[in-house]
Amino acid sequence: MDRSYYAKKLSSVRLERVYAIASPRVKQYLQAEIDHVAGFVKPGDRVLELGCGYGRVLGPLARIAGQGWGVDNALESLRLFHQRDPERLLAAMDVGVLAFKAHSFDLVLGVQNFISACKVAPNQLLQESLRVVRPGGRILLSSYATGFWSHRLAWFRRQAQEGLLGPIDQGATGKGVIVCRDGFRSTTFSPHAFEKLAKDCNVTAQVYLVDDSSVFCEIRVPACQASGR
Repeated sequence: MDRSYYAKKLSSVRLERVYAIASPRVKQYLQAEIDHVAGFVKPGDRVLELGCGYGRVLGPLARIAGQGWGVDNALESLRLFHQRDPERLLAAMDVGVLAFKAHSFDLVLGVQNFISACKVAPNQLLQESLRVVRPGGRILLSSYATGFWSHRLAWFRRQAQEGLLGPIDQGATGKGVIVCRDGFRSTTFSPHAFEKLAKDCNVTAQVYLVDDSSVFCEIRVPACQASGR
């Protein structure tokens, strides 16, 4: 899948439509992720969302923290976000090479399967997140839980029916992977994959389910040390 798929085909109001047509169970999943992350946000925190889109997640979190930064590769989504919430600091940026100084943020997040959707090598994504998070800060990454498959597949079928995605390739779709005939491909990150990623990057992670729909990987950088990468 082209790393610029979302920027070219699924940004701004088209991306917003993806969430508008979600079933009640999918909307519960989406809200559960926001609620979970919000529990880590304190007033005055500097929060960075990787793949912020039009602000669906970062908007409410930044209102708690007071300081919200968002990066994405879809300019149209960033423009829509800025129109609605001009106080946020937004930038078009490669999440694998973040243009921020080391130890800049209290919380770095990439939710709703961003680790798979962004098409950046997971090790590179985590190393950059570790570089920009401050000592004592946290990184939160999430993917879809295996048990959420039927709801997820029905949601993506609805997106394809509305022309937001290409037709689903039924023969290539299954076992957590959704493939469309226009080149779109959605995979997931398992609990084991998150644990291996953390180990490969020499950090300790807590991996757990939220709402039986999300797998979360939570990494806290010890207050006495930080990544020098």
